[in-house]
Amino acid sequence: MAEAPKNKSYVLIAILAVIWGSSFILIKKGIDVYTPFQVGAIRIFVAAIALFPFIFRSFGKIEKSKWKYLAATGFLGNGIPAILFPLAETNISSAVAGMINSLTPIFTLIAGMLFFGMKGGRNRISGLLIGLLGAVLLIFGRSGGGLQGNPLFVWYIVAATICYALSVNVIRSYLTDLGSIRTTGFALFIAGVPMGIYLFSTDFIHRTRVTEGAGFSMLCIVLLGLLSTALSTVLFNKLIKISGALVASSVTYLIPIVATVWGLADHESLGYLHLAGLGGILGGVYLINKKS
Repeated sequence: MAEAPKNKSYVLIAILAVIWGSSFILIKKGIDVYTPFQVGAIRIFVAAIALFPFIFRSFGKIEKSKWKYLAATGFLGNGIPAILFPLAETNISSAVAGMINSLTPIFTLIAGMLFFGMKGGRNRISGLLIGLLGAVLLIFGRSGGGLQGNPLFVWYIVAATICYALSVNVIRSYLTDLGSIRTTGFALFIAGVPMGIYLFSTDFIHRTRVTEGAGFSMLCIVLLGLLSTALSTVLFNKLIKISGALVASSVTYLIPIVATVWGLADHESLGYLHLAGLGGILGGVYLINKKS
């Protein structure tokens, strides 16, 4: 990798870590007023509207063969996870949600090996096993009150990371020839239309008008849509094209640190098993990205 693209990758990774690491606390504040499905729908609808002016003249320039891949990344990389994370955070802390999100590179490798012709290797297989062991510790580590309510809700985040992993591989394999804004904009447009239709069939306008604190919750969700979805997805797609799927997914090294800082600032608590599990996941990610 040339020095300039490598430096650009580092900058993008840092920016994405701050944006995405902050998204879990924003989700937590959003579900104070709105349902998890409304939070996801507002987030994706706002992001789709934000990017539509940049793509509306390009509809005729997209090859027909690309639309199914844009739809796949629209729903797998944006729409479905946007609902799964708020659902999970109704029962687990935002800090733990950010930690479990670190599974994304693990599942990126698994999906790549199973469906996209990615090669394994000793380091990658070892990293996969260590990362999955860390996930077990993190998911079932309840000491210190890090999980609240029903711990089974962590599986919503596991499902979301699988969706992210599939989307990353789709982009890497089939959409690298499209610009980052087009890839993101059309993917969000495809997911945003049904999300918008659903949103306006709910009571979200009524909640916004009458519920105390709705203005702040709406601001948090709008920031999710503009920064954590629209802007960050453009940057992430750019990162994938510069450095590849696995290196791009390694942004999750830093995301849990930012998420944990926000969680502790919001008086969340963590146990030793959570930290040990996170260490296992990140150690596995390191081996996956290390050259054999």
